[in-house]
Amino acid sequence: MTLTADVLERLVTGYGIRAGELASPPPVVADERDLVVSILGYVARGGGGEHFVASASALATFTDRFPHRTTLGGTSVRAGILMSRLGVPSTFHLVSINDTVRRLLPPDIDHICSGVEDTYHPHLIVQYDRDLRIRAGDLDIVAPFPNRLIYVNDPANEAMLLADELGARLRTAEVFLISGFNAMRDEDALAERLAALRSHMRQLPPGAVTYFEDAAYHEPAFSRRVRDALLETIDVYGMNEDEMQSYVGHPVDLLSVREVAETLTAMHTIVPVPTLVLHTKYWAVALGARAREYTAALDTGTVMAATRYGHGDGFTGEDVDNMRRRSRRPESVAFAAALHERMGDAVRCAPGFALDVAHPTTVGLGDTFVGGFLAALASARP
Repeated sequence: MTLTADVLERLVTGYGIRAGELASPPPVVADERDLVVSILGYVARGGGGEHFVASASALATFTDRFPHRTTLGGTSVRAGILMSRLGVPSTFHLVSINDTVRRLLPPDIDHICSGVEDTYHPHLIVQYDRDLRIRAGDLDIVAPFPNRLIYVNDPANEAMLLADELGARLRTAEVFLISGFNAMRDEDALAERLAALRSHMRQLPPGAVTYFEDAAYHEPAFSRRVRDALLETIDVYGMNEDEMQSYVGHPVDLLSVREVAETLTAMHTIVPVPTLVLHTKYWAVALGARAREYTAALDTGTVMAATRYGHGDGFTGEDVDNMRRRSRRPESVAFAAALHERMGDAVRCAPGFALDVAHPTTVGLGDTFVGGFLAALASARP
């Protein structure tokens, strides 16, 4: 779904929303008014995020106000679909399934599911364009950047039950992607799932690469619990700029070599994994002793995310080839060279592309980066 000014302005007027509310959005999105306030706060700063919504009906009501379509999402699912398009097979672990999912899954993707019956809990994913302007009452905001927002009420995702056969499936895995624990909201259930996952992961073969993709946690305190439980099992730990800045607690100028170098160093202390990966709108970076091994994967992830940004779900192989031949952002190229000069061989940086797209796709860019990264990684293995 793409946000439009006319609908949002009517909602601002109808709900009596004031500009001052955007600075302190509601901590819990309880109804449609809270949802609108939350969305407007992000639009005003060009940010992206993810939130639990207490009312599933509020999501449905809001969705019906805009043209929309149903697609498959979630980091693991969208990454796997991209891998399928690149000829790399994968197996999904799902926590819920229904006829819509069965219809939309590519036929070459295998899956297992921990759900015992069909359920349907759609997530609201909205995108907005740069320069979207909302003027109503005392409110006048303009989006400085395009971005996407995710709002969720999904009991199956919160429970995150693991299928008994997961461990057996992992015995032949070359790459294992972990994502999704950010939706959990029960501390005891989280501890049980993490212990179960670690038990399943003991069946991974030697040499398998485990990639963990971070996300916005519905319960922020759970981020560290997940990290502490899984750190020693993770080879590559990925995140986007929103998650990076939430870790360090302040905005980071993504084209300042000094600020980014200091942030990378701080992040690698907070998340002491063999390889840390950060993907942003300007560049993608790998940091760690084995960063050199991920040079091609960084570049493939960057190319695929840029292609999706410009062409959406319907991009073709020709679109990918054309993207590879396009110029990179001059400022990103200069940044990459300067960052390598400052940090040495412990860092590899893939510059982003110079793109001017009137109506870009901002949903799923991080997921697509991950899919491209993992596809390149899997394809390079014996």
